[in-house]
Amino acid sequence: MRKVTRMFIFIIISILFLPAVALCNERTNMHNTFVWPSDVEGWKLTGIPGNYDSRTAFKYMNGAAELYLAYNLKHIDVLRYEKHGKPAISAEFFEMGSPADAYGVFSFEQQDSDAGIGQGSEFGGGMLRFWKGRFFVAVYGEESGPDIDKAILALGHKLASIVKDTGNPPEILACLPDKGSGFFVKKVWFVRSHILLNQRFFISHQNILNMSTEVESALARYDTGKDKFYLLLLRYPSPGKAIEALASFKKAYMPDSEGQHSVKTENGKWTKAGLYKEFVMIIFDMPDEPLAERLIKETFGIIK
Repeated sequence: MRKVTRMFIFIIISILFLPAVALCNERTNMHNTFVWPSDVEGWKLTGIPGNYDSRTAFKYMNGAAELYLAYNLKHIDVLRYEKHGKPAISAEFFEMGSPADAYGVFSFEQQDSDAGIGQGSEFGGGMLRFWKGRFFVAVYGEESGPDIDKAILALGHKLASIVKDTGNPPEILACLPDKGSGFFVKKVWFVRSHILLNQRFFISHQNILNMSTEVESALARYDTGKDKFYLLLLRYPSPGKAIEALASFKKAYMPDSEGQHSVKTENGKWTKAGLYKEFVMIIFDMPDEPLAERLIKETFGIIK
C-alpha cells in the first residue's frame, strides 16, 4: 500500500508541475537549447515559437522553402515580438546543414550594406539578415520606422550572441581570382542547386552540370566597366564526377565546340571550360578567348 500511495503522490505532483515546465519551454528552443530573448526595446516575446523542419517547412513558407532546402535546411524557429501600439517584429531562425550553407543562404539575396552583426549581415527596408555558424537569421517588422528599426537591430545582436559557435565561409570562395590578379569580383554567390544558379545566371532548365547538395559551386560576376562576365567554379565529390559533369555540360551547352573547351556564342562572346581534378570551371560572356584562358590558368593556379 505504501508503494502504491507514493506512486500516486508522485503522479499527482508531476501533473501539477507540467504547466510550469511547458511555460519554461515556451521561451526555449528545445532543438538547440537556446533561450530566446524575452524582450527588446519594449517589444516582448509572445506565444509559443513556431517550429518547423525540412519536412514541414512548406507549411510555413510555401514555395520559398526551396531556397533553404537547397542549402540543407534542418530546422526553423519563428519568434514574434509585440509592443502595445507598435507594429510586431518577427524573427526567423534557420539551422542549416553547415556554416557554408548558412553563408550560401545569406549570399544568395544579399543587397544592402553590412550591419555589423554575426559573421556577415545586411540591413535595409526594415529587414535584417545575418549568418553565424550554421545559422541564418532574418528579423523584420510589420512596418518600418526609426523605433522599430532600432529594435530590429537590437534583437539581431541578441540573437547573434546566443550562437556561440562560428564557422568559415565556403572554402571554394578563396579559389576565385580577385584584385591582385587583375580581375575584380563584383558579386559572388555560393549555390548548390541548378535552379538557384539559373536565377543568377541562366544556363539551362535541365541540370546539365549534375549539381546537388554534395556539390559546392561559386558563381562570380566580374565587371571591368566596359565588359561583364561570369566565372562558375564547381567542386565535385570526386574527379570522376567532375569529368561526367563537364561532358554533360559540353554536350548540352557547347555542341558545336568540336571537342574543344571553348566556343564563341551567338552574342559574339566566349564560353570556355576547364577541368582540374575534382574542379570544373566555366567562363561565360568573356569578350575574348585569350583573356578567358588567362582567367582559367589563374584560378587553377590558386587551387593548386
